[in-house]
Parts: sequence; structure tokens; C-alpha cells
Amino acid sequence: MKKQSLNGIYLTSICILYLILTVSCKKDNEETTVTDIDGNVYNILDIGSQKWMKENLRTTKFNDGTVIPMETDGTAWINLRTSGMCWYNNELTNKTLYGGMYNWYAVNTNKLCPTGWHVPTDGEWKKMEMYLGMTQAEADGIEFRGTTEGGKLKEKGTSHWTTPNTGATNESGFTALPGGYRSMVNGNFVYIKTDSYWWTSSEKTGTDGWDRGLNYNLSTIDRIGSPKYDGFYVRCIMD
Repeated sequence: MKKQSLNGIYLTSICILYLILTVSCKKDNEETTVTDIDGNVYNILDIGSQKWMKENLRTTKFNDGTVIPMETDGTAWINLRTSGMCWYNNELTNKTLYGGMYNWYAVNTNKLCPTGWHVPTDGEWKKMEMYLGMTQAEADGIEFRGTTEGGKLKEKGTSHWTTPNTGATNESGFTALPGGYRSMVNGNFVYIKTDSYWWTSSEKTGTDGWDRGLNYNLSTIDRIGSPKYDGFYVRCIMD
């Protein structure tokens, strides 16, 4: 009886350990990466209580399978009032490093990110910025705000960022790269290696959407409303 009892305890312990490992592995798999409809795989990053993609979005389709129009012509881009995307300088080689550039109309479809994810709101960006050290008053401000929060988002060093890449520590793991943006003035591609901008899903006015930006010479974060036909990057956040 004693031997049977010990065997029972042993088997029970093994079963419990198996369940723990199974649940743990499943949780790790679920929280480590996310895949978009194109098959692009993104690492997942925890910043406070939020889960962000660690790389810029680079899908060419909405999550329902609809193709996002690829617009290469500058004049056509600035006159576009429906969804559009491109690669920086219309070069596919920029896809892997920097991701896709989208206008705000693509963001506003609510179908740009993988299912279970979305383009962060202005408020969700503020929550992340305050976790990194901003006060509420700073987060609510416009243009470049805060002190070191931008540096905590930027990739360290000058492999991609122009010298001096002020304050860059990448403490958050966000690993922001200077992908530039597509200008609403003439549809040209500008400021690669010195700046980068990301859309929020929040509308500022009928013509502008809120966005965020980083600069090689500053450790702060830009919050400004930009014309919806600018071409900016996107970082998705988990629902």
C-alpha cells in the first residue's frame, strides 16, 4: 500500500509538472510573436501593461485579405483620399528594415493590423510615454515633449541613426529606426536616417491625424497633427 501510495504521488507530480510546462510553453508561444496576413512575423514587446510589435508593420493587405493600394507616384499620393501605402523611396529593399508607409486613411479602416491588434490611439501612446517617464501635462503637450523618453525608444548607436543620435538608449526595447516619411507637400520621401514618424488611430481634425515622431538630435518625442495623406509608419498594439 505504501509503495502504491508513493507511486500515485509520483505520477500526480509528473502530471502537474507536465501541465505547468504545457501552459507555460503555450503562453510563451502566444506572447512572443504575431504574424500578419502576409506571413510577416513580428516580435512582441512589453512596455508597462501594453504589448507592442517590436518592428514596424509591413503588410500589403488588410486583415480581411483586401490588397492595400501601392502608390508610387508623388502627385497621385498627395491627392489620395482613400487607403494607400508604399515603401520608402518606392524601394522594396526598405521593407524589411523600415516597414511600410501608410496614409491615415489606411489606418482608419481598423483593418490594418493583424486580428487581435490595432493601431494605437493617441491615448495609448500617451500611456506608454508616461510609463517611460513623462508627466500627464507633458504627454498632453504638442510638438517635442518630455526629456529622455524618445531616447528610450531609439535604437542605440549610429548604424542607422545620424550622429549624434542624442540620448538613444533603447531602454524600452522599441528599437525605433530613422525611416523618414513621405511628405504631403509633393509626395517626396524625406529625412531617412534623421527622423521617423508613426500614425496613431486618433483624428485631430477633419484633415489631420495625431502622430508621433523621433529625431536624431533630440531625446524627446514629437506629438503633432499631420495631414492624413502623409506617409508614416505604424506600430500595432494588442487589443
